[in-house]
Amino acid sequence: MDLGLAGKRAIVCASSRGLGKATAIALAREGCEVVINGRDDATLQKTADEIRASTGAKVIAVAADVGAPEGRAALLAACPTPDILINNNGGPPPKDFRLLSPADLAAGLEANMFTPIALIQAVIDGMAARGYGRIVNITSSSVKAPLPNLDLSSGARAGLTSFVAGVARQVAAQGVTINCVMPGAFNTDRLKSIVRGAAQKSGKTFEEQSAERLLTIPARRLGEPEEFGAFCCFLASPRAGYITGQNLLIDGGAISSAL
Repeated sequence: MDLGLAGKRAIVCASSRGLGKATAIALAREGCEVVINGRDDATLQKTADEIRASTGAKVIAVAADVGAPEGRAALLAACPTPDILINNNGGPPPKDFRLLSPADLAAGLEANMFTPIALIQAVIDGMAARGYGRIVNITSSSVKAPLPNLDLSSGARAGLTSFVAGVARQVAAQGVTINCVMPGAFNTDRLKSIVRGAAQKSGKTFEEQSAERLLTIPARRLGEPEEFGAFCCFLASPRAGYITGQNLLIDGGAISSAL
């Protein structure tokens, strides 16, 4: 299927690795010009070279912290009129909610709620004026089914989810869609880090803890980042123009729900 994305301009936040990288690759393969982002310049440049070599797409690498105002300004300077915005950022590390300090809370909200809202504010009117825009917020399945010790991540992303639910309806008639994608367990460095931490606390090996995690997923496997990237790519395309204001779960059936 031709998704109709050739020539579109996309900003993909936190895309030097993991789900963000997979999404940037998928968009580049469909002919998008992509601006990728990460804090580690060496890793970012390696990813940019990889995407260029495998897709032939134009790739602009912006080494910056998207959670900082100057980082967001650098992204927008590299692509002032994006057709597509993929909001993504790392979540706070697991921590008992009792131990969260005011500084922890502020940092979590800044990274996973305030930052994507700021980027949406910056690009949405231009998208509406041009008659096309796709905003995809990468959140987490914990928005739907909170996980212990990830309360701050869940709460900040849930706040973003509620915020954009109303915004999406305000711009739908102008050809702009806003959706949230809630990934479950994917084969990424972040998941490995979480499983490793859980294994240390439980006294189990990494392999034992991983096997237990798989038993909670009906698909009996982790999701692959490429699957996630393809899903986001479709949502960013003209083919998905009648989907907006939705929170879409991609988790191998791990959350048992009819709705």
